[in-house]
Amino acid sequence: MNYDVIITCAVTGAGDTTSRSKLVPITPRQIADAAIEAAEAGAAVVHVHVRDPETGQGSRDPALFRETVDLIRASDTDVIVNLTAGMGGDWVPSADDPSLPGPGTDMIGPEERLAHVIECKPDICSLDCGTMNFGCNYTYINTPPYLRTMAKIVQEYRVKPELEVFDLGQIRLARDLIQDGLIDAPPMFQLCLGIPWGAGADTATMAAMKQALPADSIWAGFGISRMQMPMVAQAVLLGGNVRVGLEDNIYLDRGVLASNGMLVERAGEIIERLGARVVGPDEARALIGLK
Repeated sequence: MNYDVIITCAVTGAGDTTSRSKLVPITPRQIADAAIEAAEAGAAVVHVHVRDPETGQGSRDPALFRETVDLIRASDTDVIVNLTAGMGGDWVPSADDPSLPGPGTDMIGPEERLAHVIECKPDICSLDCGTMNFGCNYTYINTPPYLRTMAKIVQEYRVKPELEVFDLGQIRLARDLIQDGLIDAPPMFQLCLGIPWGAGADTATMAAMKQALPADSIWAGFGISRMQMPMVAQAVLLGGNVRVGLEDNIYLDRGVLASNGMLVERAGEIIERLGARVVGPDEARALIGLK
């Protein structure tokens, strides 16, 4: 059981959720406002993607990240900024020749994937610890050499890596990075559950993944869609922290669209009813080991 719980809010993501909810933020101003709303509701950490303001699709444009982060910082809101570094690994095989990229492919090298992190110097950035099938015909590619290069870069820039793991094999790879000195102590993990076709969002899976983590790890876990709030409770009971937000789930209750602030408040209620408490940004910084 974790009695001092950090809430992370993933405020927008890059998926096609904007067509399903008008509450999913799109522009830098909207994303920054959503991050501020989440912080005011109790989130100590905000996990930030950006979107093309014209299309609403996920983007990796450093200028959009810079604008969003500057707006958050200019608000004087006390919140830990965690930027995604997961864009630029999308491979969709061509229907005519599977050796070639098809429509929707966005594949770049490890240095370019971190251009916005170097530009913005956030407190934290995510590192997706492996390659994985997403959905029907789309693979996210992050090879071990790519991941090693990215880990070394963020270590040099003193950005805390959040090791996002989608299955047990990715934890094995993350442990190898730690053993090789590419991840500073304490390592910070995010257990990502329920995404097709990664680890399932259920008690046994979360427990198995938690058991595989290094003993000194700071960790959080989340489930997508209707499993978001059940996995909040499960993570706390297993000794972890939690993540909610519109990146992972757009509903507060069945048929009721949520804002990020609503999801953070609901997570806080669950945490407190379990007898734990939500910690603020200063305590979170100490727990995570931010310098």
